[in-house]
Amino acid sequence: MKKITTAQADLLLLSVAFIWGSTFIVVKNALEGITPFAFNFIRFTIAFFFLYLLYRPGKKLFRKKILLAGASIGFVLFLGYTLQTIGLKYTTAANAAFITGLSVIMVPFLNIYFTKHFPQPIVIVGALLAAIGLALLTLKNEFIIQTGDFLMLFCALCFALHIVLIARYATHYNSTQLAILQISVVALFSFFALILHPAECWPTSFSKDVWIALALTAIPATALALLVMNGVQKFTTASRTAIILATEPVFGALTAWSYGGEILTKLDLFGASLILLGILLVELKNKQPKLSHEQVQKERKLEQ
Repeated sequence: MKKITTAQADLLLLSVAFIWGSTFIVVKNALEGITPFAFNFIRFTIAFFFLYLLYRPGKKLFRKKILLAGASIGFVLFLGYTLQTIGLKYTTAANAAFITGLSVIMVPFLNIYFTKHFPQPIVIVGALLAAIGLALLTLKNEFIIQTGDFLMLFCALCFALHIVLIARYATHYNSTQLAILQISVVALFSFFALILHPAECWPTSFSKDVWIALALTAIPATALALLVMNGVQKFTTASRTAIILATEPVFGALTAWSYGGEILTKLDLFGASLILLGILLVELKNKQPKLSHEQVQKERKLEQ
């Protein structure tokens, strides 16, 4: 991927959050007609073949180092999706959305473990604002701890680790090849889970909602989204990525309001504003004209 500014990288990540958030209601409707592992298997398999046929990486995918890197990132992503799927059965959607979103404050601290560098204070403030905004946006009623919440917490950890690992490997390996490997691993393990899990079954036919969801998620929300994530994280930081991706529920709420007829309360709008404020603080910290690739790498070394 050609060199881009930090602002351009963050804007592309914002587009990923928009795609993920706007497809939430579509996936939710589709899962009434297909089991989660079956849906993920088809979704990620389509995404894999799309990228593989488009870029034709050939034997480059099977080099040991990049294979291990892509497989480890992909396995963490699969665990995140699996824990989220199982956890949703034992908790509320509001709890799930909030706890999963806590990855935004996990990322800066995971960086401490991996890099031995403490994140800059403004990054912590931005992450906390995003987390508070997320709570206001998703938790409509009293937060009651349920069994599935512990699974969702590990799910959030996996999604945070996914972001950190991409940032760690993005500067060393081809981003397209990394994305293809991650997607293939999720598809492969989803297939195994589909076979081994007794509650899962292959649908005899697909409803209209399933076809629509696959069309919107397989390529835009999976292939292209992960391609962007792997490509642009070498020009920004893991913590900034997490804060920007915290806007996903904001776009989800706007989509539900626009197409689902749901009502946005003042508390929803305030929560969304806090998330956007968190992003703004981090963006203003690096408000420099034409930020160079070298400057970005220096900033990454400070945080990572």
